[in-house]
Amino acid sequence: MAEGVLFNVAEGIIGRLGSLAFQEIALLWGVKDDLQKLKEKVAQLQAVLLDAEQKQANNNEVKVWLQSVEDAVYEADDVLDEFYTEAQWRQMVPGNNIVSKQVRNFFSSSNQLVFGLKIGHMIKDLDKRLHEITSNRTFGQLKVNHEDARFVIRERVTHSFVREDNIIGRDEDKRAIIQLLLDLDPIPTKNVSSISIVGFGGLGKTTLAQLVLNDEMVEKHFELKMWICVSNVFELDILVKKIIQSATNDIAKSLEIDQLQKELRKIIDGKRYLLVLDDVWNDNREKWFGLQNLLMGGGKGSKILITTRSETIAKITDTSKPYKLRGLSEERSWYLFKKMAFQDGKEPTSSTIKALGKEIARKCKGVPLAIRTIGRMMYTRDPETEWSAFKNNKLSTIRQEENDILPTLQLSYDVLPSHLKHCFAYCSLFPPDYEIPVENLIKLWVAQGFVKSSNPNECLEDVGYEYYNELVWRSFFQEEEKDEFGIIKSCKMHDLMNELAVKVAGEGSRIIDVNQTDFDAKRLLHVSFNFEVDLLKWKIPTSLLESNKLRTFLFLSQKEWGMSFRTSFCATIASNFKSLRMLSLNGLDITKLPKCLRKMIHLRYLDLSDNKEMERLPNWIVKLQNLETLDLSRCESLVELPRDIKKLINLRHLILKRCYKLARIPRGLGELTRLCTLSRFVLSEKKSMLRDCAGLSELGKLKDLRGELEIKNLRYKKDMVSELNYDGAVLKEKRHLYSLTLYWMHIERENSDVVEEESDVIIKSMEALQPHSSLKELTLKYYMGAGFASWFHSLPNIVNLTIWHCPKLASLPEGMGNLKSLQFLLIWDCPNLASLPEGLRWLASLKNLRIKRCPILKQRCQRETGEDWSKIAHIPDVHIGL
Repeated sequence: MAEGVLFNVAEGIIGRLGSLAFQEIALLWGVKDDLQKLKEKVAQLQAVLLDAEQKQANNNEVKVWLQSVEDAVYEADDVLDEFYTEAQWRQMVPGNNIVSKQVRNFFSSSNQLVFGLKIGHMIKDLDKRLHEITSNRTFGQLKVNHEDARFVIRERVTHSFVREDNIIGRDEDKRAIIQLLLDLDPIPTKNVSSISIVGFGGLGKTTLAQLVLNDEMVEKHFELKMWICVSNVFELDILVKKIIQSATNDIAKSLEIDQLQKELRKIIDGKRYLLVLDDVWNDNREKWFGLQNLLMGGGKGSKILITTRSETIAKITDTSKPYKLRGLSEERSWYLFKKMAFQDGKEPTSSTIKALGKEIARKCKGVPLAIRTIGRMMYTRDPETEWSAFKNNKLSTIRQEENDILPTLQLSYDVLPSHLKHCFAYCSLFPPDYEIPVENLIKLWVAQGFVKSSNPNECLEDVGYEYYNELVWRSFFQEEEKDEFGIIKSCKMHDLMNELAVKVAGEGSRIIDVNQTDFDAKRLLHVSFNFEVDLLKWKIPTSLLESNKLRTFLFLSQKEWGMSFRTSFCATIASNFKSLRMLSLNGLDITKLPKCLRKMIHLRYLDLSDNKEMERLPNWIVKLQNLETLDLSRCESLVELPRDIKKLINLRHLILKRCYKLARIPRGLGELTRLCTLSRFVLSEKKSMLRDCAGLSELGKLKDLRGELEIKNLRYKKDMVSELNYDGAVLKEKRHLYSLTLYWMHIERENSDVVEEESDVIIKSMEALQPHSSLKELTLKYYMGAGFASWFHSLPNIVNLTIWHCPKLASLPEGMGNLKSLQFLLIWDCPNLASLPEGLRWLASLKNLRIKRCPILKQRCQRETGEDWSKIAHIPDVHIGL
């Protein structure tokens, strides 16, 4: 288990027991004194946990004692969670209010007495266990230590330094590799030859290969370029699928190996290609030759570029001498270290500090990854007082082989605050080269209780992003991908950082392979599954069923689940893993959620995405009181949500992307005031049902909404506009929304007449839907007005604008020239639109203009009228079509 996890779990227990609400509940249930004793015992343990975690590596007695603490602390956390959850649920029963004078009615039923006795016994048993643990002689030998590493929030504009640093000192290596690739003289009998870059971890083999692949000369030389990360998976069918996917930018079909081979040959046949096989570990000659034979159909001069740590593998796969990558020179090491360790990369004026820095950089043995991580660690420390101590007491004592920098990297992990340690260790659930979705990662951290804030009004996801940014800044993550709005979508971990995460997570986390059936799971807390094969006969391993403390059950990818698997799967999980905080049931073809899952009261994150046939959720799901994230993405048949969804009082993320058939939102959703994510808000199409469904005024109560929001089934007729209360949406106060879609009820063109007296109503309704000026993306669909609201030109941050099927629209606001950030404009099916604003022509930011099915506008945009928009030089991509 990662260091600091127990310390933070214990801290959470103490904080909960000390809260006023918890004390009131404890008093009413008659367990206040017992809980106070429990709090004191947990506080005693917490005081020595940091010392115990540091000593367990070299002291087996401490390690065994710490395992007993782990069992007790996690059980205490579950008991208190159950206690508080039950109280929250009963608080919502009509007439029950914990802080009201009628609270004694709360205990009127015999069930209350039964639960009170049950929880009382559980607390007494816990107190007895903790007493035994604190009476153990090991406890008396540990030192009190409340000091955790501090966490400093930094303001940063960008992380572009990562890319710059990666290429330091590699120009000569890049030229040499390119020269080998461009050599058209392979072995006389073969069109395809192999080249290997070999070197130990952290030297930058992958980065060098990326630089080569994106070089302009290489771009021109090869007709086809492909990249796959091999790592530990060297199964022919999986590799062929990955190569096909890389070549076609599409997911490879589920075909038999013979069909896959035929498709691969068709793709590469006669083409001069470059295939990069990154991070190869397989040293089985037969497997390599099997793959090599499939790749021999390329055109003359085709190359396979391999990166590997093993010289043995390089010899097996290579037809020429391997290219051995060396560490950076001392001069270049110092240059990189300066960029990491000093503000703006400036060289220190003090000769003492300069000498210290050079010595530390030299100890990193020219390995860029080590230099970056150690350099960033030094940035956080005072050069005058701490650098010398670090060099003498830490860096000089590690035993590091020439080809192993993991001990050096661990130094940067050791100084992290405990909450960052287990956020990082949790990433051991992702395999090497996995594209980690950052938004989901942070939700996972929150679900596990890793993210804390002393400010109750602060969004935990915002705090989680600060954690993430700190880990990026310290080089624990890399290869960030951002969307057009600059929002971070994904990242990766260097394979050595992945190894480090696995090491520090220890027995607490594991990725389970489809073929694994027998392993020690007693201490497991988090598991993930990354299957890339058919699962028709797969069953949950018997060994895993022994892990009764499991808190994460995460599927990273899967397909083709068998029917027998689906029907028994949920029951197995519910009966064996009752402590789960995160559960993936994504893509299981579930049509009806099994009742057995109602027992999983500790759940914070439930992923039901990609269950395309599921039409409804049972109302009992609202008893999962702790649920924070409910992911229903791509549940394309979902027609409604539970009628009592307002009882999910802790829900913060209701993800409804691509739930196309969702017909309405239940009344009362506005009571979920903690809701941050609501990707889809649907007004009922039936006027008769509007009073029983959520209206726009309930949307107005959700003040913390962020991300994307689509409002569907807006109305244009006067009586409906009044009833829906457009002013109640208060969109202009939702400053964290970056994408908004306003979707009016679709009216066929032949029935689209709107009487003149209603045209003003339409404009006014749109005026009421004014978004915040921070909005970056706006989409309008089936809008029936002839013009737009006055706020339309007051969106300075708009990047993407889509106007879709607006049959009455005659003109766009002249003020569109003020949209200085606009890059993409799509206008589709607006038959009455006659012109574009002149100011739009001079928008320097505009990169992509698409106009379709706008016949009047198309005619005016032709050359003979003098308005040839298709020839505006500064707009790179213009399409004016039918």
